Amino acid sequence: MWRTLCFILQTAYDQHRGGADTSSSSACSRNSARTPAGLRAPVATASQGHCNPVSPPSASHSAPAVACVPLLEELRHGSLAWDQLLKRSPAASPFASWAWHWAWANAAPPDEVSASQAVLLRSADGAIEALLPVAVRSVTLRRRRVTALTWAIGDFGCPDHLDILASPEADLGAVVTALKSLSWDIVVLSNLAPDATNATRLAAALSHCGCAIRREALQSCPYLELPNSWEEYLAALSPTRRQSVRRKERNLFRNHAVVVTDYGPNRLEEGWRRLVRLHERRWGSGGAFSDPRVEQLHRCFAREVARRGQLWLSTLDLDGEPAAAWYGFAHRDTVYFYQSGRDPRWAAESVGFVLMAMMIRRAIERGYRRFDFLRGAERYKMQWTASHRVTVELVAFRPSWRGQWLRGLDLAGRLRAKLLARDSDARAQPTPAPA
Repeated sequence: MWRTLCFILQTAYDQHRGGADTSSSSACSRNSARTPAGLRAPVATASQGHCNPVSPPSASHSAPAVACVPLLEELRHGSLAWDQLLKRSPAASPFASWAWHWAWANAAPPDEVSASQAVLLRSADGAIEALLPVAVRSVTLRRRRVTALTWAIGDFGCPDHLDILASPEADLGAVVTALKSLSWDIVVLSNLAPDATNATRLAAALSHCGCAIRREALQSCPYLELPNSWEEYLAALSPTRRQSVRRKERNLFRNHAVVVTDYGPNRLEEGWRRLVRLHERRWGSGGAFSDPRVEQLHRCFAREVARRGQLWLSTLDLDGEPAAAWYGFAHRDTVYFYQSGRDPRWAAESVGFVLMAMMIRRAIERGYRRFDFLRGAERYKMQWTASHRVTVELVAFRPSWRGQWLRGLDLAGRLRAKLLARDSDARAQPTPAPA
């Protein structure tokens, strides 16, 4: 059945494509921490060019104006427009900010940066109402090379809870006009916040233009809804867990001189070196900062959020020596935990556990309402919470013969996966004993 369906789809596409394949060859690979469902790691394509401006501003024309400009050019204008739109995009996390994109542009390969565009939607008075940083890349979909329009930043550095930066009244249908002027077979927007309202509005506009839309759940992101006090949080834990939190902190303070050191803009480099060193001691060569580009991205990002007073970079010092480190950042009413490290020599003292408890307590005492552990349902995260959100991937198929063929191929692949999973579950069922 599977082979027959693929043959029919391939034959229909070959008969009706009527033109050259729009897939482009790869220019350079990106080291990605996660591959979206059905897709393999994206490859930047520098040969796609810029899209042309659509509906240029005019004193006599009140319609919104849309244009594509090089992303780096837009970033060099500064963060003001980005910051204003981020405030008006409640679902978007700091990973959608100017600071993250600027850090990415300083760490990514130059040809990927030069191939990236910023799609800008301006109101009649010239104010930016929507901003979409994108790139055209070659990806693999169901073993076929296809050309995809993706986030400019890709999955580099593991961004979560993304959304399009846009004002609530922005006409995202006008943005689709600019997007269609680029050469792509599919649109892939991954790592979306589950309540990404602006991406949902863009999907509706793409659907209105004939695109087939597919949504899929991706990564689990545990989080804590923070209560009004630390004691209220402890009271919500099981008796065993509550005693463990108190006992480990009490023992540490009894046996050592304990100090939590915070690193702001003036001590950022010192704190960053200690974070990386402790992370490497814990995870060795397989740590999050083993790729120099990832470390460069986060070092640049940390510098900007430190300047804004949003950086949470701390070490837990025992007897004057850093034993554990914690790295995260704050945004709106949320503290985001990104990475940590600890010296294995202090493992018996549960230094990482105690430092995490201190950071949660600090977030509560400073009035934050949510503590987000970001992607990955690792056991150490789930010890602190049972709540989680799931990021989403949005895929849109262009309303062309090639797009329809890819849509059919994708549907067939998903159907095959479901059938295989069902067969696997059936084989796993125990065989009833004979009567």
